[in-house]
Amino acid sequence: MTRYVAFLRGINVGGVNLKMAEVAAAFEKAGFKNVRTILASGNVLLESRSGVDAVRKKAEKTLRDEFGYDAWVLAYDIDTVAGISDAYPFEREVVGHHSYVTFVTDKKVLDDLAELAKQAGPEEKIKRGKGVIYWQVPKTGTLDTTIGKTMGKKRYKSSTTTRNLRTLDKVLR
Repeated sequence: MTRYVAFLRGINVGGVNLKMAEVAAAFEKAGFKNVRTILASGNVLLESRSGVDAVRKKAEKTLRDEFGYDAWVLAYDIDTVAGISDAYPFEREVVGHHSYVTFVTDKKVLDDLAELAKQAGPEEKIKRGKGVIYWQVPKTGTLDTTIGKTMGKKRYKSSTTTRNLRTLDKVLR
């Protein structure tokens, strides 16, 4: 069995409200083992004998069938997530700032987001990682930053999801 993290995109924001206990029950019913949710922001730990692509597809189908919404899931084995967190290129905790990781499954989207570093303001840090964008922004204006304004666009919906570095730390405990 492989331990995976499934990051559910866009839940408990924008009208898609799910109770994590119900998500866990649906995933168990779908055949995943040792399912555990972390926070209410769509972070699910689970085990499966399947590969990562099969886990993602099964998780998306489960959410669509059980909850009736256009679900998007990004799935990774736990060691990959730990490596991504360990590679965070900026100081992890900066007073007055949020530290984020945006997971990206589409190479073109990753390229586009990495290009935003050239437009970033003095308080915004953006750096490309392996399959991710690392960024750090002031707490008071996350949505007003270069990357914050871009991430809300529809074209990123199916291939990206962002997590605060503190959330990743909780997922990895």
